Amino acid sequence: MTLAARTVPLALGLMAFAAASAMAQDETGPRLSIELNATDPEGEGCKLSFLVNNGYEADVQSAVFETVIFDTAGKVASLTLFDFGTLPAGRPRVRQFVLPGAACDGLGRVLFNGAARCEAEGLKDGACTRGLDVTSRTGVEVLG
Repeated sequence: MTLAARTVPLALGLMAFAAASAMAQDETGPRLSIELNATDPEGEGCKLSFLVNNGYEADVQSAVFETVIFDTAGKVASLTLFDFGTLPAGRPRVRQFVLPGAACDGLGRVLFNGAARCEAEGLKDGACTRGLDVTSRTGVEVLG
């Protein structure tokens, strides 16, 4: 088999994969994504660093999430509001929150329970929660 004969199926396969990826992206549509990027001790507490990306074409002027923190045993440790502030369209932002009195190694899960406030001119109601994509780069699970 010639090199060209082997290359054509590979190229067709890559094109099909790219098309499928683009279609999958279109099906999910624009949304907010929040990644728990790091947990670091801060004084007598734990600092959570989140990477947030606004995938909408419009800015979110104010995003405040009701957030539940669970310990490693699965018990609710706290319920709090995280104010992510303004989230510009198509641009990543890092937001940090300190949990006073919490040891980072004692955190088991973070649950985004809903949006206490979501102000986004030109976006439909529920823009902060509809299709919210949450992930973690840490040992702490994130749910939304």
